[in-house]
Amino acid sequence: MDLETVSADTLGLSLSGIGLNLLTRDVRALAAFLSGVFGLSAHRLSDDFAILRHGAMMLQLHSDTSFARHPLPGLIPENPPRGGGVQIYLFGIDPDAAIACAQAAGHMVLETATDKPHGLREGTILSPEGYAFSPAVPSA
Repeated sequence: MDLETVSADTLGLSLSGIGLNLLTRDVRALAAFLSGVFGLSAHRLSDDFAILRHGAMMLQLHSDTSFARHPLPGLIPENPPRGGGVQIYLFGIDPDAAIACAQAAGHMVLETATDKPHGLREGTILSPEGYAFSPAVPSA
């Protein structure tokens, strides 16, 4: 499926499993953060929508305004962080490299790369809106 040209209904009907959709004030900025820090590929990038890929995983971004008729924006806190309490793992992405990239770009590193008892080396980086992304690979 060509993510640049697929129709909305064809894309929607192709989805299965668990989907992740993040509402954001600025789709382009969040997509740039995810591409720049974690190397995710962005597709269909616009002011209102983007599809990001990490391997077989697909993440959708929607602008707040594109969800104006949905009840969810009414639950978003006035003050950041938006993503408090949600941790989004990005398996297969080197946490040391992602954290170095995030620090170089001035993003907030919540947790430096650490070998955890559950067998993963992971860290946590906050997006500009406060979503917590954790790149993780098996511990050496």
